[in-house]
Order: sequence, then structure tokens, then C-alpha cells
Amino acid sequence: MLAFFRRLTHSRVGVIITFLVLGVIALAFAAGDVTGLSSMTGGAGITGGDVAKVGKAEVTANEVKTQAQTQLEGFRQEQPTLDMATFVNQGGLDGTLDRIISSMALEQFGRAQGMVVSKRAVDGQIASIPALQGPTGKFDENLYRQVLAQRKLTDAQIRTDIVRDTFAQQLTIPSTGATQVSSQLALPYASLLLEKRTGTIGFIPAAIVPAGPAPSDADLNTFYKRNIARYTVAERRIVRYAIVSPDRVKAQAVPTDAEIAKAYQQDRARYAATEKRTITQVVVADQAGATALAAKVKAGTSLADAARAAGLEASTQTGVEKAAYANTASAQVADAVFAAANGAVIGPVRTQLGWTVAKVDKIENVAGRSLDQVRGEIAAALGIQKAAAALSDVHDKIDDSLSKNATFDEVIADQKLAAVTTPALIASGVNPDDAASKPDPAIAPLVAAAFQATEGDGPQLVQLGTDGGFAVVALGRVVPATPRPLAQVRAAVLQDVTADRSRQAARKVAADVLARINKGMPIQQSLSQTGLKLPAARPLTASRAQIAADPRGAPPALALMFSMAPNTAKTLAAPDDSGWFIIKLDSIASGNAAGNDAAIKAARANIGRSVGREYVEQFAKAVRADVGVKTNAASLARVRADLLGNGATGN
Repeated sequence: MLAFFRRLTHSRVGVIITFLVLGVIALAFAAGDVTGLSSMTGGAGITGGDVAKVGKAEVTANEVKTQAQTQLEGFRQEQPTLDMATFVNQGGLDGTLDRIISSMALEQFGRAQGMVVSKRAVDGQIASIPALQGPTGKFDENLYRQVLAQRKLTDAQIRTDIVRDTFAQQLTIPSTGATQVSSQLALPYASLLLEKRTGTIGFIPAAIVPAGPAPSDADLNTFYKRNIARYTVAERRIVRYAIVSPDRVKAQAVPTDAEIAKAYQQDRARYAATEKRTITQVVVADQAGATALAAKVKAGTSLADAARAAGLEASTQTGVEKAAYANTASAQVADAVFAAANGAVIGPVRTQLGWTVAKVDKIENVAGRSLDQVRGEIAAALGIQKAAAALSDVHDKIDDSLSKNATFDEVIADQKLAAVTTPALIASGVNPDDAASKPDPAIAPLVAAAFQATEGDGPQLVQLGTDGGFAVVALGRVVPATPRPLAQVRAAVLQDVTADRSRQAARKVAADVLARINKGMPIQQSLSQTGLKLPAARPLTASRAQIAADPRGAPPALALMFSMAPNTAKTLAAPDDSGWFIIKLDSIASGNAAGNDAAIKAARANIGRSVGREYVEQFAKAVRADVGVKTNAASLARVRADLLGNGATGN
């Protein structure tokens, strides 16, 4: 999860999500539910509809809703079909409130200790985010405002969250790095990682096990009702949009002859004749050494070789103009070098760093370029500038109209734009009623914006690409998640019922195989007695270190084998429901890390990280207890109902 949030900092959509959750989650709560809502007291002393009180601060229902929605949108980057109901029911709302409370408690505790987060520090964090940097590589205020508008957030909210995250980092980082674990303590853990286990694995594919008689209509109906979610089309949205591209302002972007001539005059130095030189130089600390080195170069030794013989390293600047060279050397050295002939050795010349010896390797005279010669180059650059300005003007006019509650149709008519209405799409951009439908990357940001909106919201502006283009986007209609009629999905239900019966039959076969193995029969013999054409059993061998090193986590079969007693067997469902594994553990070879410094060192580091997280967890709990936390169960229930669509949307 943390890696996912880090990746989001490279996209405009993810910037705000990162602001809201990265600091405190990554540092204080990555290990799980660190502080737990169960530690909070009742709602006494909380006013109005506030969900919680943290010290002197209150957590409003609006804040919880906003951050829950923001976090849901973040998860949707990886799970486009995730809806609010699933998010809330799986603990997303409780986790959101818990993180808000913990970050507020850490902030108040930090301020009480005299800690400060300056405005300049916050400014620096915002400006350093790559996704907020414009074409020049510098922070783009307009882009920042656009992102805030898209996410329906304010600058004040972002700054508050950055301050809280900074306090959390400053308070928790020392705890994570303060752990020390002795080699003696790490030894048994290091030895455990060296343990090796050997077993055998068999597989019973569900596809080859008879499913029994054909299911009846009643069977299909029962299965359909029991698994209705499987045949339910996710919430869909109809999106209305109009794209404003640079082509719209193409005529306005053509520069006049006067504008081209003016630009040429303003940047005349760029087109004037110039001289460029390739120069090799070395700086020597004392004059005598520099004089001796210059003499060797004048006698025919290359400057690089002469410098290397003296224990120095020469540097070369290729195709550099005098002004640029003066900035890296000195005006005095530049005057001497650019007055010398090609191949000349200059120096030693005294500078602030010592004595410089230089050699002119090449002289290149670049002829000046006339207005006619650079007209096309200037026209292209001016065209880009004028197109950007014209697009910005259209953007501002539409933005002004939207701020005055103009409708989508009014904006389209006023600006004479071409409106497009999509079919009902799921969050991934697919039309589930069209088997050939595929997501269109060109409108993905528009679909995302529509899924972030709620019914009744006005149109919004969404930036597209890097050419200045944008779109006016409105939510046309929300189509709730709806089960498809049984008649429409009958073939799929029949296939699913048959597959389910095969899986259940395969499970019974696996249970019989397991029973025979646990009575002493060899695994291959037990598999053969099924009468089915099953794959042959295979050996299974691994060490704990091998499965611990796998970044994807241990395969389920290996994980099970490392939790079993010797000479026992167990069944395991295949991850894709394709059948059943039978795993038998044959032997365990204990590890011994005594004398294995590398293994002990690695174990110490791993245990240290775990202990560091425990320190952070206990520290966060203590801070919450010190600051004081109260929750309003009734208000939280109302927020939960609102997010699930079961209550009013007011606060």
C-alpha cells in the first residue's frame, strides 16, 4: 500500500491523496491498526454533530466524509470497481477516523513540546512535488489550483494535513531508529530462517472430477440468488463532456510579422555571431607546480596526462561560450583563453582556487542568423505561447461561468463546443452492455472525475495532457448497481453451478485421499486409488529464508507446509478455485546460524524494524491517552449511513 501511495506522487490525481495519508500512515500506522478505535471513550463532551474530540480540537463529520471519499478514490486507482459500501464495510471508515485522530493527537502533543512547522517548510514540500511542476520544472501555482479544484479541496486543508504529517514524522522517526537488538537475541530467529522442509504435493483438478447430473431450474435459481453479487453490474455513470484542445485556438495562435520581428529584436543576442571553444584545464595549488605542468604541456605532453602524473585530474568543457566559461572559471582566465589561438597553452593564471593551466583544443565560429533564417523557429515558439494564452483565456471564461452556477448545456452553447455523452460506464471506463467495449485512455481522466462527483454537482474542468487542453465534464446520471435478470445470465449461471459442483466433488475426493495418507498410505498411491487421471505428485522443498525473501509473499502451499507437523498431510484450495492441493510434510532440517554473521546481522535488522514499529505504536497510544480522545458513536453512525446512502446527506 505504501508503495502505491508513493507512486501517486507522480500523477496529478494522486497528489492530494498522498498529502492526506502518506506521512502518518507510513511512519506510525503501517503495521496495522496501531491505536484502534476501541481505545476511545464515549461521546460525552462532544458538541453538535462532531464525530470526535481530540484534546481541544474537534473532528467534524464533513472532515471524516471528505477524507473517506479521498481515500476511496485512492484505492480506486488500483481497484476501479471498489465502491463506498465495500470500503466502509471492510473497515475503511474506521481506519480513516483512526488516522485523523492519531495525526491530530500527534500534532497537539508536538506543539505542547514547543515544536514548530514553519510556513516556509510547508511551501517547500508543496513546491517539491513533481506533479505540481510546470513545463519549466518549477512549481506551477495554476496547476496546483486546478488540482485542488478537481479534488474539491482547499489550500488550507492541504497545509493543515502537511503540518500534521510533519509533526508525525518528527515525533515517530526517532522511535523507529532507536532500536538495538543483541546478537544473542537474534540467533534463534536467524537459525529459524535457515530451517529447511521437504514434502510432497499432489493436485486434484476440479475440471476432471464429474459434476453429477445436470442442474435443474430450481438449482439454477437457488445458486443465482445465493450468488447475486456475482451477476450484479457495478454502479455505472453516464458522462457528459466537451474537449477544448489547442486546435480550437489555432487561428488565434498564428503570430504576425510584427510579433516575430519584435521577438527577434528582444532575443537578438541569441542569434548573433558567436565563438565557442573546447577547453581543457586543471587547477594546481601552487605556482611552481602549475608552471612545471604548463611547461610539460607546451613540450608536447597532453594536459590530461600531465595532470594525472601530478596526481590531478583535468576537466574539459566542450563548445562553451566566453560568458559561460567565465562563470565556471573566472573572468581573468576566460579573457586569456578566448584571446589565445587554437592549440595554445594558457597559464598559469591565478584564481581564487589556485593556479589554472588551460589548453584551447578547438575553436568554432558560429555565424549569426538573420530574421529570415530564424523566422520559422520564432513563429513556432510564439505559436505555442499564443495557443497557451488563448486556451487559458477560454479556460478562465468557462471557469467564471461555472463559478456563477452555469449549467453544462449553457457552457457548451456559450462557447460553441461539441458535447459528447457516453453510455453508462463502470469506473474502469468499460460499457458492460457492450462485449467489445474497452477503456479509452483518452477519456480516463474524465470518467474518473465523473466517479468523484455526486449527483447535483455542477460541471468541472479537467486538465488533459501537457498541451494545455482541457475538458468540461458533467455527471449525466448515476445508474445504481443492478443484478442482471436470471434469464439474461442463465448460461453463465449454468456454467458456474457446474464448476461449483465439480469443486465440491473434487473436495470430497481430496478428503478421501487425505484420510488414506494420514493412515500411512504413500501420497502417490492414495492419488492413484481415486481412479482419476491426476497429475503425479511432486517434491516440495524450501527454507524459511527463501520464502521470506520473496517480495510477493510465500506461495500458499509452502506457507502451509511451514505450519505443519512432520509426517502429517493437509488439503489446500487452489487460489483460483481450480481444485485442491494435498500437501504432506516429510522432514524438517533445523537451522543453526551460530557463526553465520551475515544471517545474524540480517535477523537483527529485521527484528529491529519490528521493535521500532512497536515503539511507534506504544508511543502513539500514549500520545492519544495524554491528549485525550472522545468519540460520538451516534454521529459516527450518521456519517456511516450517509456514506452508504442510507441517510441524509446533510451534516
